[in-house]
Amino acid sequence: MKIVDLLFRDHVIDKLIWKHNISELEVRQVFNNQPSIRFIEKGKIKGEHLYVASGRTDAGRYLLVFFIMKKNKRALIVTARDMTERERRKYGKK
Repeated sequence: MKIVDLLFRDHVIDKLIWKHNISELEVRQVFNNQPSIRFIEKGKIKGEHLYVASGRTDAGRYLLVFFIMKKNKRALIVTARDMTERERRKYGKK
């Protein structure tokens, strides 16, 4: 899957910081570090579906980043969170 850019809405950046303690930079690092991407569900708009990227930051933090793949090959970030221990083990087996 080719992603040309990441799109962040201001309220999403705010939520990532105050609720999950995740910075925009950490989300960008996940995408730069060859994440595992999987389809979650079909979107309400044809051709724009929800995906999750599983990956690590440069500091080694394991994150899940949920995004909508837009038709213009840009990923609209919806939210992100730390992986659970179980998700980390599964990610490590990829």
